[in-house]
Amino acid sequence: MITSAAFAGKRYAVLGLARSGAATVEALLASGAEVTAWDEREEAREAFVGRCELADPLQIDLTGFAGVVVSPGVPLNTHPIAPYAAKFDVPVIGDIELFAQARADLPPHKVVGITGTNGKSTTTALVHHILQTAGVPSVMGGNIGEPILGQGPLPKGGVYVLELSSYQIDLTFSLDCDVAVLLNITPDHLDRYDGDFEKYAASKARLFDMQSEEHAKVFSGHDDMSAAIADTLRDEILPPQFVRKTAVSSPSLQGPHNAQNAAAAFEVCSTLGVGLPDLNVGLNTFTGLPHRMERVAEVADVTFINDSKATNADSTAPAIAAFPPDPDPRVRWIVGGMAKEDGLGSLAGLMDHVAGAYTIGRDGEMFAQAIRPSAPAEYCETLSQAFAKAHGDARAGDVVLFSPAAASFDQFRDFEDRGQQFRNLVHALGEAA
Repeated sequence: MITSAAFAGKRYAVLGLARSGAATVEALLASGAEVTAWDEREEAREAFVGRCELADPLQIDLTGFAGVVVSPGVPLNTHPIAPYAAKFDVPVIGDIELFAQARADLPPHKVVGITGTNGKSTTTALVHHILQTAGVPSVMGGNIGEPILGQGPLPKGGVYVLELSSYQIDLTFSLDCDVAVLLNITPDHLDRYDGDFEKYAASKARLFDMQSEEHAKVFSGHDDMSAAIADTLRDEILPPQFVRKTAVSSPSLQGPHNAQNAAAAFEVCSTLGVGLPDLNVGLNTFTGLPHRMERVAEVADVTFINDSKATNADSTAPAIAAFPPDPDPRVRWIVGGMAKEDGLGSLAGLMDHVAGAYTIGRDGEMFAQAIRPSAPAEYCETLSQAFAKAHGDARAGDVVLFSPAAASFDQFRDFEDRGQQFRNLVHALGEAA
């Protein structure tokens, strides 16, 4: 784990003892800090009985505490912990901020911070993979992989590659990334920002506010909000680098959005000094991430794609765009769940790619009604029913695309559970073939 003398003798409260919270408590205790920890779940608290004080930070005097460490899942705009901590002039922070404070005690290293509405996980994993294949010590953390404080320190010359959600940036105040990356910004998670898109964008922009002027800034998106943020940085010592549409690609990554992710990863690794031969090896050997445009199988000349990670229209749009009419539409689209917006949004102009839509979940009827003026759509309620119908309708050369454009919690534990159930259906089909 990562420890630091910066925490020794200080008092911290940790709210939430899931993976990142538990790793935070372990790192703080190992660093000589005094910790008060809390989780509503008794089973989560059991690991720390007798090792630290167990008390709800909302119920104790926080005078003199160095920080209240919360999970990124805690909604700062509505949860009482933020105003309560403010009464004691105690900052509410996350584990990424603790990592930032611990950097002075780590061997010389660099940090890459990657944010954006869509593509963060793929780009983070690809940067990590390229560095690994080039022989550069690296780990990935933040919103992907293991909690960063729970991972061992890298040797001299190592690179920490961090996927950073807006929630994590909101809890971070001193992370000076050697390379900061903004992939794109489209409306998402607006419930956390009181419905204000500009507040959400400002959260992303703070990644650059924390940077030294001489550190690299990479922009991949061509949306108006990304461009506006880049414009504010043009007078920096090292101005923003813009990733344009290029021939950079990785065989496992399909669609123009993934070409942009690959181009961003190429730019980041090139900035870190990785040579072209190693860049090409990394790109060509990357196998992609589960549930993100994952090619599960091809059965009877029908391709099955698991894109369960697509939880909004903007993340599904490039998935559908990856399969243009040839000359007829060939996408059999399984869509639905808990919609984050009314209607189709950015998907409206792509319905000529869709041979048929099969909608599921709480808002399946809404999706079906929105799609029907432009493409055939049928409400199937469950994933298994939609899968059977999509497979039954598919012709040779078609793609059965599971890209829900909605949250999963109405019918599944999470997007991973949802994607695994789709995989199971495909594998069962393959075994029967």
